[in-house]
Order: sequence, then structure tokens, then C-alpha cells
Amino acid sequence: MLVEKNVPLQPYNTFGIVARAQSLAHIAAEDDVRAIVDDPRWRGEPRFVLGGGSNIVLTGDLRALVLKVEIRGLRVVDETPHAVIVEAGAGEAWHEVVRWTVAHGLPGLENLALIPGTAGAAPVQNIGAYGVELQDRFESLDAVDLLTGRSFTLDAAQCAFGYRDSVFKHAPEAQAGGALPRNMGDGAPMLPRNMGDGAPMLPRNMGLAGRALITRVRLRLPRPWRPELGYLDLARRCAQTGIAHPGAQQIFDWVCAIRRAKLPDPAVVGNAGSFFKNPSVTPEQCADIIEREPKIVHYPMPDGSVKLAAGWLIDACGWKGKSVGKAGVHERQALVLVNRGSGADSVSGGEVMTLARAIQTSVYERFGILLEPEPVVV
Repeated sequence: MLVEKNVPLQPYNTFGIVARAQSLAHIAAEDDVRAIVDDPRWRGEPRFVLGGGSNIVLTGDLRALVLKVEIRGLRVVDETPHAVIVEAGAGEAWHEVVRWTVAHGLPGLENLALIPGTAGAAPVQNIGAYGVELQDRFESLDAVDLLTGRSFTLDAAQCAFGYRDSVFKHAPEAQAGGALPRNMGDGAPMLPRNMGDGAPMLPRNMGLAGRALITRVRLRLPRPWRPELGYLDLARRCAQTGIAHPGAQQIFDWVCAIRRAKLPDPAVVGNAGSFFKNPSVTPEQCADIIEREPKIVHYPMPDGSVKLAAGWLIDACGWKGKSVGKAGVHERQALVLVNRGSGADSVSGGEVMTLARAIQTSVYERFGILLEPEPVVV
């Protein structure tokens, strides 16, 4: 295992923010994590897990030991009449996982094509796009406890998935410094659910942010496969092309084309993808906003709430194309904040967050809605 000192992090975050890690370990296997846990040099040192760097905003240098996840591997681990189970190493690029499954005749992930980041980061964020979320295709994951070095497995209920949320985004408040529950390795305690709205409700001591490193993710691809075409952009493609029953490869190609037309490529223009979550409101709140803003983009949800398009709210406040320092709002998609600098003259995390807070203030003052950022701010 390679551990480097004073490592530039600009190549490791898609925003292209200039920052450094005091130490960075390249994690290629579970044993590398255990070696870090057992090494007295790192005992008591804070640790930061880094995947593809596509969902973080660095506001300064990292004094923590950065664990760069580079665990590879893609394989089918089980097949039943109802599903195919595919396992991906946490360091695999997510888009390559999707591309591999489609190329091997294993449909189910095609709507999630071209999302940046790694397979290990996908359940942390519960990524989603074009009518499908990671939780819809999730089987289980393996992880290592960063305090004890012990391996454990979680299923979907134990990951407590929510909208762009999971157990991995919550701090382990009550059990800080202690061991994970004894049965985490062979069937973790089931997490209770909030019976009021169906959303997972975490016990206060079950957060795993900063406590676990995901090593492998298993995905359940359903049989028989049915295309997910409810998203407006995909329905339009069906109508435009006359293809009423597209295959997985066709949907994959459409999703890639739609995303490339709407969103900047992080390899060309630094960004962290969608910067804000789409907020949910009550039907009464939505009706009140519609009275004032009849054109607001909104979607009724199964639980009775209404989801509003954050990009529309930001655009309505006049932010599209605007900048604060070297941080800007993308010209075609107001939901994406971009890096207008380059190289050593790149945007700073401070500029990004100053712009983000200004947008939040504008949207709140006009609509009474506080937008919540998607990326992790470090």
C-alpha cells in the first residue's frame, strides 16, 4: 500500500479546487484498510474517505489521512429467475459499471448512465436520474469499520436510503469512539422506518459518516427487465424517434446524449454536478407558489408531497450564467455551479460556498424555500 505526503488534491476532485492532503493512502484492497487501522502511526488520526471526488467541495487543505478508494473488479455473483446480482469494486467508475452491464446484456442501470463518481460513492449519495435511484437496484454492500478494521455487510434497509441520503451521510453521534453493533458483520440490526411518510428514520447512533469505508457494492438487476420511460426527456425521445419500446442500449445512449447536452463535462469545466437537492413541499405550499409563479416546474410524489425543480427556482432568481469570483452558475443548467478558473488560478472552495449561500438567500427571499446543497463540504 502506497502512502504519500503533501499530496495535491486538485486532480482528485471534479470541481478542480486547489487543496492538499497532509497524507494520502491508496486503498486497493480491504487489507489496506486494516493495515491503516493497525498501524500505530495513524492511530487516533482523523480519516477522510475519497472516491471519485465528484460530490465534494474542498474549502481548505485536509489534515486528515485521505483514504483514496481504488478497489477494482466487476463480476456477476448470482443469477436467479428474478434477478442478476452484479458486484462492483468501490473504486470502479460508476459510468463504467453501467456501461459494462449494458454491454453484457444485463439491463437495469441504463437510466443512471454518465453520473460521475465511483461505485462506492453511489450508495452514499443514493444517486438517481431519469426515474431511477440507486436504492431501486441495490442488493447489499461490504464495508470496513475504520475504528476496528472489522468488515461488515449492509442491505438496503440498513443503508437507510432517502432522497440523496443514506446512513453514510450521518455522524455516529451516540456511539462515537465505540464499536459498531455486534451483529453488524453478520446481519446488522434492521433500521426502523418512519411510518408517517415511508422515509427511513435513523437511530441517532447509527450514522456511519467518517466511520466506514465501502469496499464492494452489489446491484440487483431485475428479471424480466422493463424500461423506465416515465421521465419527460425520455418520453420525448420515444416520441421524436418513433421508438416505442427501446432496449437498454438505446436508453443508455439517450441518457448520455441528454446529459451531455444539459450538463458540463467535469473533465472540461470543473463542477460537482447538481449542487442543490430538489426541495419537497406540501400540496398547500405548492399551490401558494403556483398562484404567484404559474410556470414553476413541480412533480407530485407518491407520498403526497410535491417536488420542486431547484434549477427552475435558481433560474427564476436570475442566477443562470452569473459568477462570484471564479465560481459561476452554468449557462445551460442553473442547478450546476462551475469553476471559471483553471490550473493554479482555479476556483476556491470559499468562492463556491459564497456563491451557494447567495443563491440560497435569493431563493429563500423569493419563494420561502431553503435549498440544501448536495455535495459534502469539507
